[in-house]
Amino acid sequence: MKANESVKNYESERRMYANYVLRGIKKLCKEIGPRGSGTEQEYAAQQKMAEDLKESCDEVKIEEFDLHPKAFMGWVQLVVVCAVIAVVLLFLTHFLPALATVFLAVGVGLIAVAIFFVITEFLFYKETLDVFTPKAKSHNVIAVRKASGEAKRRIIFSGHADSAPEWRFTYWGGPKLLVPVIACGFLGLLVTAVFDVISLVMVLGGANPAENRTIFVFSIISVCFTPIFLFCLLFYDPKRTVEGANDDLTGCFCSMAVPRFLNDHNIRFENTEVWVVCTGSEEAGLRGAKAFCKAHAEEIKNDGVETVFFGLDTVRDFDFMAVYNKDMTGMVKNDAQVSELIRAGGALAGYDLPFKTVSLGSTDAAAISQAGLKGASFAAMDPSPARYYHTRLDTADNLDLKSIEAGVDIVLNTVFLFDEKGLNV
Repeated sequence: MKANESVKNYESERRMYANYVLRGIKKLCKEIGPRGSGTEQEYAAQQKMAEDLKESCDEVKIEEFDLHPKAFMGWVQLVVVCAVIAVVLLFLTHFLPALATVFLAVGVGLIAVAIFFVITEFLFYKETLDVFTPKAKSHNVIAVRKASGEAKRRIIFSGHADSAPEWRFTYWGGPKLLVPVIACGFLGLLVTAVFDVISLVMVLGGANPAENRTIFVFSIISVCFTPIFLFCLLFYDPKRTVEGANDDLTGCFCSMAVPRFLNDHNIRFENTEVWVVCTGSEEAGLRGAKAFCKAHAEEIKNDGVETVFFGLDTVRDFDFMAVYNKDMTGMVKNDAQVSELIRAGGALAGYDLPFKTVSLGSTDAAAISQAGLKGASFAAMDPSPARYYHTRLDTADNLDLKSIEAGVDIVLNTVFLFDEKGLNV
């Protein structure tokens, strides 16, 4: 059975569930507002989601996990401090040549530390800074609509309930400011690293930095990057959490629309379980998805039920709808079969969804893939990024019903397709 064959007047029904998504987001934003990772507001939103899901699912639970919400973005300040000190030490070698070896060795060490945390926290979302920051509690909502018979398949729809601290550069100038600042910041870090290493090798070889023109030029060029490094300290505002209506309440409520549609029309798949997981703390480094995998991945992999994860992350920009088969700044490959399943679901809904890469950042699907489960993500977001992304402009007044309706159509077509064919699409 296809989604459009499951009920009469499917097109009007589809619009009704898109309006359910719209109303749910507006109500939650009005009653709760911004929902920082690991905050009471995040938990309050998830409690409301859980109450909603109880109307359509057989089991609903909220699982608690520990996290360090300030750790993930903490690499920004750490990298700036390390880079600035390294630049200052390189410059001082010209005036204090007797200490040049020590200064340059310390500078190289600091740059190495900075690069380590860029790679581990930013590129791979590891928890390397957690031990240096305060602990908090976050939660995942897990809802299950059971099969009427033996469960042979399981599809998990997921969005994240938390919202991000504001990215100032995106708000001030959109991608025209954000992209150059990030690029120049990383370029400055790499240039300083190269100059420090070369200068250290030259000093160890007997060069006198007080007289060596090359080392002096290196120091001047590095100093020129210092204003950019310091400007990067303004990258995000820890005191302003955005409303996050699109990113990612659209993902949560589009996911929640699936069991609601099935329940309202008395549809229960014989052999397919439908799960909804509203994760916490995605904006703190996919911590909710990681906690879900830690608690459930081995059980899911070993229970004999074919399982797929369909992540939704921002359903706002109709012209940019896509399946993301590469994730985490291109470092993680999502499952090819699940990516094709979502693409096929989109085709049934009348959309030609391209495959794309999350070129800056990540979605919960990356954590799923890293844990060895089959997952991929769908988004409808201008990856430039759009100016509302992680800014105060991501409000309930900035939702797009056309995109939401398309998202609902795609998830419904995908769930019926998966029940019929599994991953053999």
